Amino acid sequence: MIELTIYGIVLGSIIALGSMGLTLIWGITDLFNCAHGDQMTVGAYSAFIFTSLFAHLNILQTKVGPFSFNWGIVVAFIPAILISIMLAVAIDRWVYQPLRRAGVHSITGFIASIGVAWALRGVVYIIWGADFHFYNQGLRPTIVFQSGIKFRVDEIFIVIVSWLSVLFVYLFLNRTRTGKALRALADNQSLALVSGINVERMLIWAWSVAGLLIAVAGILYGIETQLRPEMGWIFLLPLFAAVILGGQGSITGALIGGLVMGIAQQVSTAWLAPSYKPAVAFIIMILVLIFRPQGILGRRSR
Repeated sequence: MIELTIYGIVLGSIIALGSMGLTLIWGITDLFNCAHGDQMTVGAYSAFIFTSLFAHLNILQTKVGPFSFNWGIVVAFIPAILISIMLAVAIDRWVYQPLRRAGVHSITGFIASIGVAWALRGVVYIIWGADFHFYNQGLRPTIVFQSGIKFRVDEIFIVIVSWLSVLFVYLFLNRTRTGKALRALADNQSLALVSGINVERMLIWAWSVAGLLIAVAGILYGIETQLRPEMGWIFLLPLFAAVILGGQGSITGALIGGLVMGIAQQVSTAWLAPSYKPAVAFIIMILVLIFRPQGILGRRSR
């Protein structure tokens, strides 16, 4: 059970990152972005381009015995994040901004985001095909404790990068002027307009931060499992459930919801087959909607 809890924290850290980006956009624009998961996929495959290039050039690779360490994945974060940010801002400018200006209902944006998700997934299929891909083809180094608990070095890397990203977003939103403006916009858009906050500029910042979180979450999820075109779409359910659990628009709530969701899914494998993990996320989401629809840290609508 302790080992499953550790695995749950690893998975929950990835879910928390993805759900933080999802709830940030949802809280500011009232848009549930169904393309969020597929944007994670694009971020993960963007990093794969560079790791494959480094492997082809035989650089940033270290071998210790039978184990292969792919340092290229660390370097690949930088271009993948930049690509993800540009993609997120471009999607908002070309798809969602015209809808906002037209004053259409949020359900229209929801439907449009499904179209964006399908388009992104189609591009991934065209470029990389339906085969699975891995960042590291070698054996993954594993740490085994005397108690019998074991986990991969990759998972330590995932937790460290996840929480450093969480710390970065927390400091940005709470210690910078731009971050405080984003929080004000999410809390009350009308009051933010009266205060002189440039909404469109703040939306660019919001999508940029979301793009960063999307890329990091996608890459870490690819490290933990494998790359496949539908990975982000499947991952969207636990992200959605984490946002519902934490409360719409609450970054802290998304963090808590992500950890709870990850631990619940992994611990459930002690009694259920791993294929039922998405069902666990769905059940938790339904229970929260029934008994506390505003979420753990969300505010009840009046």
